[in-house]
Parts: sequence; C-alpha cells; structure tokens
Amino acid sequence: MQVRHLLSIADLGRDHLSDLVSRGMQIAAGGSAAQNLEGKMVGIYFRGSSTRTRTSFTVGAHKLGADVIHYAPNDLQLVTGENVEDTGRVLSGYLDVLVVRTNDSPDEMRALAAQGKMSIINAMSSEEHPTQAITDLISIREQFGRLQGLHVLYIGEGNNSAASLALAVALTPGMQLTVVTPEGYGLAENVLQQSQRFAKQHGASVEQHHCMNRLPKNVDVVYTTRWQTMGVPKADVNWREKFEPYRVTQSVMAQVSKPSGTIFLHDLPAIRGSEVVDEVIDGPQSLAFQQARHKLTAAMAVLSWCAESNGNRS
Repeated sequence: MQVRHLLSIADLGRDHLSDLVSRGMQIAAGGSAAQNLEGKMVGIYFRGSSTRTRTSFTVGAHKLGADVIHYAPNDLQLVTGENVEDTGRVLSGYLDVLVVRTNDSPDEMRALAAQGKMSIINAMSSEEHPTQAITDLISIREQFGRLQGLHVLYIGEGNNSAASLALAVALTPGMQLTVVTPEGYGLAENVLQQSQRFAKQHGASVEQHHCMNRLPKNVDVVYTTRWQTMGVPKADVNWREKFEPYRVTQSVMAQVSKPSGTIFLHDLPAIRGSEVVDEVIDGPQSLAFQQARHKLTAAMAVLSWCAESNGNRS
C-alpha cells in the first residue's frame, strides 16, 4: 500500500475524509482504538507554538502504542543548511510518521513527503490546517448526528483553518458553508475556486461575501477563529479597524440562530473581546471546549489511518 500523507484536505477526497470523521466518532464515543501504532515511532516537529495540536498528537500517539520523539524548531540540521528532501530521506529510516507544524507554505511538507516510507501529517501550515477541519466535522456530527443538510456560518479571516474547513465542507455531500470576511481578508482565490469546484461535484455549497448586514438566517453552526493566526502580524497597520465589525457577539448569535438550536465553534486559542465575546464562548451555545477535546480524537484517527499504510517497519 502506498504511504499515506495528510498534507491537504483536498488530497484526501470524499471517501478518505468521511472515513477519518467516522474513525474519530468511534474514538470519541469510547470505541476501541486498537493500538495499531505499537512498535512505531512518531516524530513531532513543531516550528511554531501549539497547545492543543501538539498535545493531542503526543497523547494520541502514546494511546495508540507508539513511541514519540519531539523536535524543537532548531533541533534539525535544516537550520544549518541541509535540504528538506535529504532530511526527509534520513528521518524516514527512523520514523514511521512525522507530524509537522510551520508558518511556512506546505511546499516544505511535500518535500518531506517525497520519500516513500514515512507518513507526513500537516499539523498546520500558513495555508491550511487539515487536522482542524477533521476535528470540526467530528464535533458537528457528534452534536447533530449527521453532516448532510447542515449550514455553517464562518465569520472572520479566511485563514488556514477557514481554508481547510471550506475544502472539507465542499467534500461532504449536502453541507453548506457561508464565509463572511473583511474585504481583502477572504479565502485565497485558488482555495475558494477549488472548494466551489468540489462542492459542485459533491452536492455541497461554499459561498463567500464581506457584508455583516447580509448574514444568513437559521444556520446550524457559527464558527470563528482568532484574527491573528499564529500571532503573525498583518501588513496593514489599521487592520483591526476592518475586523471590529466581524466580532461574534450575542446579537450576532441571536440574528443567525435557529429555534431548534445553533452551536458556536472556535478552533482556539481565543482572544476574548476580539473575535468573540465572553458571553458567546462561555455561553450555552458554545461547544468550543468540547471541540478542543476532539483534537485528540482527530489526531488518533489520522495517526491510525496513516499507520495502516506504513507497515514496512515493526
């Protein structure tokens, strides 16, 4: 079997994405998570800060029976000039899976994946956060018992979490996503086009606009993320003025919620008072912290899925 990588939601396709969500649901429900990483080695290489993702992959790998090695940002010889392909070839002689986080483009991860033995998992790049989208679908499906027919409203920046969410919704038949962002801070055009192309193929819908006065009514999920992804500064010194109207408040929730129940999600960390107010994230509609716990179930699902393909070492 060809070694499996998780570099982008777009690479997964509908069936693998559905499989990963189902695996996560089973783990979340307390189902047996076979230790299919027993005897395996998992590397965790994070070049950026992380609370949830790093912890979830570490704990998840241990729960699945793997041994884990952590690399700090300056631990690998990449910082002294070794190229990425050589690093990947060397590490593939020791590791079965390498989980990578970076503020750079996913090109580095694709170069690491060029070897044919070690799975590479994108734990966030500048352009996409695929394991977050899997977490999101698990959280939504757990709450509603389904994904088909659900409408997600995303408010904020069209960042890496939004990109993966758009691709994931587009690959899920019957789902609908409305993305509302400040002008100039929407989804990258290539991501929006790809999502809409996938959505057309799979009977889903992904739309984007920039007007808070045109929010859809009766949505099932309201979702936001912090306005500065990974703390990366924005080029426009006045960017915050553009984002202020996009704060998720009690008024926004009341405007878009349906009588039968609308939930609030946030990928965390939250900058309270910026993208969301306390009354929403701590309120009865919020599942943000339950969503955070599903980072572990999503991590275990992805690790398990990768492990099925790289049985070359015991």
